[in-house]
Amino acid sequence: MSIEIRVPNLPESVSEATVAAWHLKAGDIVKREQNLVDLETDKVMLEVPAIADGVLKEIRIQSGTTVKAGDIIGLLEEGAAAAAVPAKAAAPAKAEAIAPKVDGMAKNADDEGQSPAVRKLLTELGLSAAQISGTGKGGRLTKEDVQAYADKQKAAPAPAKAEAPAARPAPQPALPGERPEQRVAMTRIRARIAERLVEAQSTAAMLTTFNEVDLKAVSELRARYKDSFEKAHGIKLGFMSFFVRASIEALKKYPAVNASIDGNDVVYHGYYDIGVAVSTERGLVVPVLRDADALGFGDIEKSIVELGTKARNGKLTMEDLTGGTFSITNGGVFGSMLSTPILNPPQAAILGMHGIFDRPVVVGGQVVVRPMMYLALTYDHRLIDGREAVLFLKTVKELLEDPARLLLQV
Repeated sequence: MSIEIRVPNLPESVSEATVAAWHLKAGDIVKREQNLVDLETDKVMLEVPAIADGVLKEIRIQSGTTVKAGDIIGLLEEGAAAAAVPAKAAAPAKAEAIAPKVDGMAKNADDEGQSPAVRKLLTELGLSAAQISGTGKGGRLTKEDVQAYADKQKAAPAPAKAEAPAARPAPQPALPGERPEQRVAMTRIRARIAERLVEAQSTAAMLTTFNEVDLKAVSELRARYKDSFEKAHGIKLGFMSFFVRASIEALKKYPAVNASIDGNDVVYHGYYDIGVAVSTERGLVVPVLRDADALGFGDIEKSIVELGTKARNGKLTMEDLTGGTFSITNGGVFGSMLSTPILNPPQAAILGMHGIFDRPVVVGGQVVVRPMMYLALTYDHRLIDGREAVLFLKTVKELLEDPARLLLQV
C-alpha cells in the first residue's frame, strides 16, 4: 500500500517551508520513525519521519522547492522492504557469508541450478544468481551473463549521497586574472535573520551604552572550584552562567530592561526567559532559557550546552526559540573586542559580551594587569531611559567583580 508523505503542520506564524535535503533515494529501504527529509522554515529545521516500514517509492518534490503544510512530497510503499533488496546491488554480500560451502564453493538456493563454472564465477565476484537475468536454456545463467552483469556494476556511477542542509558555499580558488562570482539563494533562516535585523533598526530607537568589567574574581572562582563543580554537575563551569545570573539580578532592579512594547502598551514581564545567541552554519539563532531565575549555575551551564548542540545539529524546536524577555550574545568567543549588538524584537535590550584581554588598569591607586572585558548594552530608548540602561550595566559589572553578591542577592 502506498502512503503519501506530506508536509506536516507548520509552526504558528510559519506559512511555508523549503525542502532542505532528502536523506534517502527512491527505492531505498525505510524503517519506521527514520527521518526521510529535512524541511527548513524561517525559524527551525523540521524532520519528516516515516510512519511505517517500507520503501521510498517516489520523491515528488526535490530539494530547494517551497512547500506548504499538507503538500505531498513523496510516496512510501508500506511493507515493500523485502522486495527492494534484490534491486539494491550497492553492497552485495559475499556468497560465503550466506551459504555453506560445497566443494570449496558457496551455494545458495538460487545458485543450485547453475553449472559449476557459473557457480565458481559467482563466488569469485561475490554475486548471487538471483541478481542476474539468465539468457541460457530455461533461463539459466551463462558465464557471459555473470561477467556482463559484473562489468555493468563496475561501470555504474556511485549512488549519490544525501544532500546536506544548505550552507554558505566555500570560496573556489581563482585563476590569475579571473574575477569569479557565485550566486546562491538565501536560506529561509538567513532571510528571516535579515528581515528581523532590518525590522529592529527601523522600528526601535536603539542606543548602546558601554562599560568594562574586571573578571579576576570570577576567573579565580572558576579555577578554584572547576574540578568539584564538574564532578558535582557533570559539566564545566563557564563564564556564561555568571553573566546570566548577574543579568537576572540587574533585571530585577530595573524591570523596564526586561519589558517589551506591544502597540501602545508596555508589557512588564514577571519572569526571566533569557535568550542566549548561538552561531551556526545556517545563521545566528537565539534559543531561550525558560525561568532562568530558578536555575542554578549547573542547570544554566547544562541548558546552554544542550541548546547549543541542538542549534548546531538543526534540532531546535519552536518552543526553544519563542519568547524570551532579554538576550545575551557573546562575540568574545570569536575574538571580538567591542561591538554594538542589535536588538532581538520585541525585546527591549540585549547584553553584548566580548573577549577577555589582560590590560593595565588602576586599582587602589596602583597600576595592575587584570583580565578585562568590555560590556555593551543595546536598548530601546523608547522604553528604557539612559539612566536605567547605564545603572543596569553598572549593576552587572559590580556583581561580576564581586560574585559573592550573586549568592547573597545583594
